[in-house]
Amino acid sequence: MPRYISGIGLRRQVLFWLLTLAVFIAFLMLFSSILLPFIAGMALAYFLDPVADRLERIGLSRLMATIVILVSFVVVFVLSLMIIIPVLASQMNDFIQRVPGYVTQLQSFIATSNASWLPDWVNGQMGTIKENFSRYISQGVGFIGTLLEQIWNSGKALLDIASLLVVTPVVAFYLLLDWDHMIEKVDSWVPRNQVATVRKLATELDSTIAGFVRGQGSLCLILGIFYAIALSVAGLNFGLLIGFFTGMISFIPYVGSTVGLLLSLGVALVQFWPDFIWVGVIAGIFFFGQFIEGNILQPKLVGKSVGLHPVWLMFALFAFGALFGFVGVLVAVPAAAAVGVLVRFAISRYLESDLYYGTTVAIAPPSPAVAEIAPPVNRDVPEA
Repeated sequence: MPRYISGIGLRRQVLFWLLTLAVFIAFLMLFSSILLPFIAGMALAYFLDPVADRLERIGLSRLMATIVILVSFVVVFVLSLMIIIPVLASQMNDFIQRVPGYVTQLQSFIATSNASWLPDWVNGQMGTIKENFSRYISQGVGFIGTLLEQIWNSGKALLDIASLLVVTPVVAFYLLLDWDHMIEKVDSWVPRNQVATVRKLATELDSTIAGFVRGQGSLCLILGIFYAIALSVAGLNFGLLIGFFTGMISFIPYVGSTVGLLLSLGVALVQFWPDFIWVGVIAGIFFFGQFIEGNILQPKLVGKSVGLHPVWLMFALFAFGALFGFVGVLVAVPAAAAVGVLVRFAISRYLESDLYYGTTVAIAPPSPAVAEIAPPVNRDVPEA
């Protein structure tokens, strides 16, 4: 009979992880107002660590690789701040001001539409459908406009904080420079009898978080650039803004693509009506983007080993955002990944424990003397 994990040991492990989670939550609640530049710097260092490792393999020292990476990042960020962000800011302000007009035109379009090809039982309810649809459009577009305005106000507030622009690169520089040494130091603190288990958990955590944060972050950036360029080339008003916004929220399953499609189609109907060809072009851009995401980008960049269920991910985003604000949104994904890995580990330990099998006595293996008297029978080899 196999030896099972004792219930006492399992309870100790559960208690340890619960205390760790409680300390983590208390730390976030206590220092949430000052953690933003440090979390941003840590995320930046974690995101760029593979690049630093690759530069080391081609002959650069860790210090030189870190300097090259951060200087390149700062140059790209400053250029974006000077070129792209002013355009997005202008489009966002214009879009917020024109939202009421778009809602009015969409309501008028729905009220005057005539669909004689529909069945009679649908035409009989067309008045109610138009009224409800107009109300939902008004509420939905108003909510989106308010959301964009709040995001923009938060963005301006963040850009006004000098610490975010000054502290974050400094934190990222030192963390990126000492990343491997920090990992070795933490590994030396782990109890030697648990080091194999902890290393296995750390590897799984790194694979999950890296697969989502690095992979999904790259995917969101690629999709944002694609949608922004494609919608702008198609001539859609606010195409750059809608494209980038759609790409940046694409990490939320189904929500990002749906919101972007509805926004684009709403603007396209007002702008191109009654030319349905261009409305179809706008819809085709999103369908093509979804095809690329599902069949090329998602398997290559993220893969199937992330292990984050979409419902769990959305719950984590809302829960951490409600508890800790913008800092909570930043840590929601890695925290959700870590909790998922630890829960799966706890369940596997439970299934190996005497709490699951209903026994508290482990039978020891037979002594050597007994083994000599009654050697085990090899059932794989037939007897002569």
